[in-house]
Amino acid sequence: MNKDPSESNLDRQQELRHEEEAFLLRKEERTLRTRQRDSSYAWILRSIYILIGFLQILLSLRFFLRLMGANTENQFTQFIYGISDVFVAPFSTLFTSLAAEDSTNPIGEGNIFDLNVLMAIVVYALLGWLGVSLVKYIYARR
Repeated sequence: MNKDPSESNLDRQQELRHEEEAFLLRKEERTLRTRQRDSSYAWILRSIYILIGFLQILLSLRFFLRLMGANTENQFTQFIYGISDVFVAPFSTLFTSLAAEDSTNPIGEGNIFDLNVLMAIVVYALLGWLGVSLVKYIYARR
């Protein structure tokens, strides 16, 4: 049986509409995957920046507390030292810390210029930069 040309045209138009809808759906799925990947990328970068930033602040606080000769009996000082000990431990014997002599302080505590903490600050900043660079490299290759 021969089909009426108008029916053939309608069939062809429907087929073209379905193909166009399928194309648009595939395009929208690609866009969604790209946005999800970009969102993950941004979240990872922000997380690295935040973690390294908090660590830098914590270590800087420790450095200035030691430099200013903060009372080690103070709860805040103990808190900062307690949290930061884990991060300074790998560097604790790298350099000898320079302490200012203080005849009024019999315990031997005083102003300490702690090069180990400064080294930790530099190393963790470099590790953060390396982490960010690695994530950017991985996502750029995709």
